[in-house]
Amino acid sequence: MLLDGGLGQEIVKRSGVEPTPMWSTRVMLDNPDLVRDVHVDYIQAGARIIATNNYSATRQRLERDATVELLKPIHNAAISIANQARETCSETSNNVRIAGCLPPLIASYKFDMSPCENGCYESFKELVALQKDGVDLFFVETAANIREGVAATKAAKETGLPCWTAFTLDDEADGLLRSGETLEAAAKAVIDVGADAVMVNCSMPETIDRALPILVKLDVPAGAYANGFTSICGLDAGGTVASLSARSDLGPERYAEWGLGCVKAGLQIIGGCCETGPAHISALQTALEAAGYEIVANFD
Repeated sequence: MLLDGGLGQEIVKRSGVEPTPMWSTRVMLDNPDLVRDVHVDYIQAGARIIATNNYSATRQRLERDATVELLKPIHNAAISIANQARETCSETSNNVRIAGCLPPLIASYKFDMSPCENGCYESFKELVALQKDGVDLFFVETAANIREGVAATKAAKETGLPCWTAFTLDDEADGLLRSGETLEAAAKAVIDVGADAVMVNCSMPETIDRALPILVKLDVPAGAYANGFTSICGLDAGGTVASLSARSDLGPERYAEWGLGCVKAGLQIIGGCCETGPAHISALQTALEAAGYEIVANFD
């Protein structure tokens, strides 16, 4: 299963606009064609699952950084634009699925800022309700603690749609979420509430490598999509990725080599996160097919 790559930074690069806390979502209202073109480029690069571009559009983030009145318009735009992109690629449209994005509610990586358990669940229910009629499955993305991962997975599974839950790991530890909880415990917790796949995202490739022995032993399909940051330590709540630096050693060919290694180790889902683009996904497709793997849109 080949996923797309990073959305927000690719959009910023193409827009030429200096990033703000709402950098990747406001553009959907101001320049929807740009977002559609990024989705299209990922599909043409070989991605068979694309995610909606609503990562920063939660009630909590909008209350802090913009206005909550944008919540529904942004989600409607994200879903509409993703579907337009799929329809634009008529030759592959039947083999592309759209994943609704359920992101960290307040800030990426900040595990200690999550709402209480019921607060998480109610917040994710709201996001799920906004997305469920326009997507084929859900991605829980960049969960830094078990609480948010479980709450988002429960809310998504109540729709009857598949849910793939992705955790972000501590780059300085082996197999630990950024909260210090173990990946084994996190995977068990979300599988117990219905997760159809477990993934690791927005972590260094080397961090994911150390987690592979855990992922490949799960009773559900497992996957990964790594970031290309040198470190995420400089990102504060409400900040932007302009404060982070990109690695110089993870170009498309090198990233594809890493992704192919993950698949050979037993992962069934692979893609890219921050600091990856369509060229990385195209290189992944080429590497996978050259190695004899068939890229599909469903596990059936």
